[in-house]
Order: sequence, then C-alpha cells, then structure tokens
Amino acid sequence: MGLTFRRNPDGTTTGRNEGSGLTVTHVDAEEVKRRLYEDAGWEYTPPPPPVPPGFHRFSLVHEEFEGFEEFEAAGFADERYAGLRARPPEGCVPVDRGCFALECERPGRTLLDAVAGTVAEIRRAHGLVMNSLGVDTPQEWLSEDRDGHPGTTVAHLVLTAVHRARLLGYGRRDLVRLVDATGVE
Repeated sequence: MGLTFRRNPDGTTTGRNEGSGLTVTHVDAEEVKRRLYEDAGWEYTPPPPPVPPGFHRFSLVHEEFEGFEEFEAAGFADERYAGLRARPPEGCVPVDRGCFALECERPGRTLLDAVAGTVAEIRRAHGLVMNSLGVDTPQEWLSEDRDGHPGTTVAHLVLTAVHRARLLGYGRRDLVRLVDATGVE
C-alpha cells in the first residue's frame, strides 16, 4: 500500500491510496492527507500551528556516519551532548531520533539565516557542529518557498556537504572556491 500526493495546476492537491483505490482532490492539502490516512487506517497528526512572523521551524541533527571514528559510539545519550541537552538554544528542544537532534523555532530573516544563527550558537557554546536538517531523501520540490520545504532541503544539503567535505580534508577555501565557481551572488 502506498499513498501518493500531487499538486495540481489549479492549486488543488490530489492524493491516492494505491491499496484501496481511494482518490481525493481538495484545495486543502492537509485535508487530502487526513482523508487518505483515515482510509489507510493510519493515525493522522495535524501539522503544528504556524510560527510567528520572523520565526522559522526546523530540525537540526547530528548524524552518525559509520566508518568515521569520531561518530562510532554516538547516540542521543552520548556524553558529548550533555551540555546541549541541558542548555539548548532558546526555542530548541532536544529529541532522540536514534541520534541527537533539536526541534527548533528560531528567529531569522529567512530560514537559512535562522539555521545559520542556530548552528553558529551551538558551535560557540558547545563545540559541536550540527550537520543535517534531517531530510531523509532530498527530492525535487514543487514550490519556490524559500522558507518552507525547498529552503529546508537546501540548508540540509549545504550542512551535510560542509560536514562531509571536512571529513575528507577539504577546508573553507575549497568550499568557497567551489561556490564562487557557480556564479552564485
């Protein structure tokens, strides 16, 4: 059984439960999701309320990478996270995702600003560089929402790339040279 969702050109969303054949089209994407979850017998959890203007909701994750010595014993309860569990940045709550993570609602001009400020604060206060936003499979997106899922995916990919580049011995100059070569202003 699988559920599929598609954004239509008219602004509606169509969802289909492949198992039962139920198809729902509605202007509210969450209503489509709710109906399909109900049809599938799954528990539906509505999304949290919107964040206040100027704030952004995101997850920061410190993922483990097997084969790299520094991460082999890491997990949510790892002693390296004790200070961050006790004193997370304001607006962040530690969560166990099988690894250490923070669920955050933080201020920023854009999502990337909020993420960058939070990552920098954690690095300064705890000496830990968060390396992911927990996006399991960064896929293409259907909107231009810089502060929504597309922006989250970009921030995730950048954090993950920076972290993995460091593990391979690349430095800041190497990364900046690569970004500059793309012509991004």
